[in-house]
Amino acid sequence: MTEDLDWYGRTLSAQAYDGVELVDVDMTEVVDEGSTFTDCTFRLVLFNASVHTSAAFTNCTFSRCTFFDTRFVSCKLVGLAGADLRSAGIRGVRLREADLTGARFDGGVLADCDLTGASTRATSLVGCDLRGSDLSTLDPSTVDLRGAVVGWQQAVQLATSLGLDVRPD
Repeated sequence: MTEDLDWYGRTLSAQAYDGVELVDVDMTEVVDEGSTFTDCTFRLVLFNASVHTSAAFTNCTFSRCTFFDTRFVSCKLVGLAGADLRSAGIRGVRLREADLTGARFDGGVLADCDLTGASTRATSLVGCDLRGSDLSTLDPSTVDLRGAVVGWQQAVQLATSLGLDVRPD
């Protein structure tokens, strides 16, 4: 277990972490290029203003972490059930078949992401910017989409998923 570490402003470059437990670690303004985190636990970790590019978080647990102004770019995130990712900016991330059950993305950005086959039951996307993301397998009856921002094609896709017959005027 790694506790009370100050990684503030640190650069991570293609580092690998497997089964590590990070507790009360300050990762504010970390620049992460291509690191992999597998089966890791993040508890009370501050990810504020950090940028993760081409990184992978596979089957990790996030508990009571802060993601203010955090960016994930071209990353792989798998196993985020129950994660509190409110206000996080996630762009161009592969979330195919990820477990997002009960996760919260309220007020955040989940744009240009591959959500194909992701488990999204009870996921909260309130006010989330979803533009450009693949929502083809999202069941809008099992998620909270109030105020979510989507593109025209996504709106038609979601309406069709709800059983509406969408026709031109």
